Amino acid sequence: MDSRSRNRRVVIKQLVAGQDDIGQPTQVWETLVTVQANVRYLNGVETIKGGAETATGKASIRIAYRTNVTTAMRAYLGSTEFRITAVLPDEANKMHTDLTCEVIT
Repeated sequence: MDSRSRNRRVVIKQLVAGQDDIGQPTQVWETLVTVQANVRYLNGVETIKGGAETATGKASIRIAYRTNVTTAMRAYLGSTEFRITAVLPDEANKMHTDLTCEVIT
């Protein structure tokens, strides 16, 4: 897959600790990087949680090779938020990193 197939802008955010105006601890999502990506939705699964039916979408996001993305981060495509469940770097060729994700609804 070449860089032309990375036709979506994805924002990778990390949770950062800080303080609010009165000194209380806070945690906010801050942008780590905005990257070009190829986003593929893999499937959707319906489950029942707490008596309510919920849908979980799974996706794969391929970005250029990076080593600073972790499963503690989130990916955003427009208003869609993804929980990163696995980070799979291409260690052999160092061409890309695949992010296995779940859509957060």
